[in-house]
Amino acid sequence: MSLTRRAALAGLPLSALALAACNPNAASRGGDSSLLRFSWWGNADRQKATEEMLALFAEQNSDISVSAEPGDIASYWDRLNTAVAAGDEPDVITMGGAYPAEYAARGLLLDLGSHPDLLDLSLFDAASLDPGTVDGTVVAVPTGINAPAMIVNPAVLAAAGVEMPDTATWTWDDYVEVCQAVTEGSEEGTYGSGTVLTHDSLDLWARQHGQNLYTEDGALGLDEATVQGFLELSQRLVDTGASPGADVLVELTDAGAEQSLMGTGQAAFMATWSSSLTALSQATGTDLEIVPLPGEGERPGAWLQPSQLYTVSARSAAPEQAVALVSFLLTDPEAARIVLTDRGVPAIASQREAILQDLSATAQAEVAYIDQLSGMDLAPTWIGPDGSTAIEEITPRYQQEMLFGRRTPAEAAAGWFEEADAAISGG
Repeated sequence: MSLTRRAALAGLPLSALALAACNPNAASRGGDSSLLRFSWWGNADRQKATEEMLALFAEQNSDISVSAEPGDIASYWDRLNTAVAAGDEPDVITMGGAYPAEYAARGLLLDLGSHPDLLDLSLFDAASLDPGTVDGTVVAVPTGINAPAMIVNPAVLAAAGVEMPDTATWTWDDYVEVCQAVTEGSEEGTYGSGTVLTHDSLDLWARQHGQNLYTEDGALGLDEATVQGFLELSQRLVDTGASPGADVLVELTDAGAEQSLMGTGQAAFMATWSSSLTALSQATGTDLEIVPLPGEGERPGAWLQPSQLYTVSARSAAPEQAVALVSFLLTDPEAARIVLTDRGVPAIASQREAILQDLSATAQAEVAYIDQLSGMDLAPTWIGPDGSTAIEEITPRYQQEMLFGRRTPAEAAAGWFEEADAAISGG
């Protein structure tokens, strides 16, 4: 499809694209294999891109109609839970985090390897399928991937008179040292590290220490000492002034790219996701850099994390058509050129190649970083077990208790371990 034709299609309403405008609550359990319901969340730009992709799918599959069911992330899961309880969930469901494991445990998700003629799982970077695999079965495939990374603002380093360390070999001790030097050499309010380590970093920390946040069979895969070491590092960043104090960190908890210290040009480093590079660069008005996190040279802890995941309801009346839609969204080169990296860097190398020339310099850097990781022998990672979504709230709570001086790192680690174990064991 030419760019001109794509642009014309993008301006058409859904009704003109043969996409069924049915009631979002109308079930497809009745056996109509020509109608698919597809749920997802996102902003207006994502909706436009999604509608354009579905228009292309409709051109290629005139016998299948797709009802797009976009939603707001704030209400997405409540709506989905209500639909599932009524046996009325969409055929293709966008998910994230540990939700696929929780739904798969209830027998609600289709084995996506059951139709190899429609969806070739061998096309995906092997490690990218791990987070969507439950008990050896792929129940979710990544819409795109990103990975833990360090974002760097060279201008802040230069202003502080601090040289960039060798990021191929640097350690966490090196990181604390360089961040402290940046803070000391900068104006008040500018820091070496814009954050302390977050919950997402806990899994990386565990993997760098030969463990995992979760085991393949759904238990905690790290010990209490590892959790304590993770918390102690956050404490060191605060105590040395390498990062802001606890009160500022709490204020920044839900800050977007524009409000973060990195986004406002007040931090030299920020440990975050690789997909943040473009948004943070846009916020600062300068091209930032992306490098490996400290400790990766000794034992890599990074992994390929799905930005989002596509799943298919096991109760769909049209499982083959649903799998065909998922395959199209993830493997069609023209669809890739429509969505670009909005749902993450493609987890298929040929799709990354298809979009590269259409990307900004920072987005190309994100792709290069993912390409680098895809060629490495990364430790396996497993999707969080049922109940693990609660741990995402347990970690920052105990971290704040420690940073405000209400618990020692050892006490916080013990409390974290007890609550986290109970969350996934049902205790």
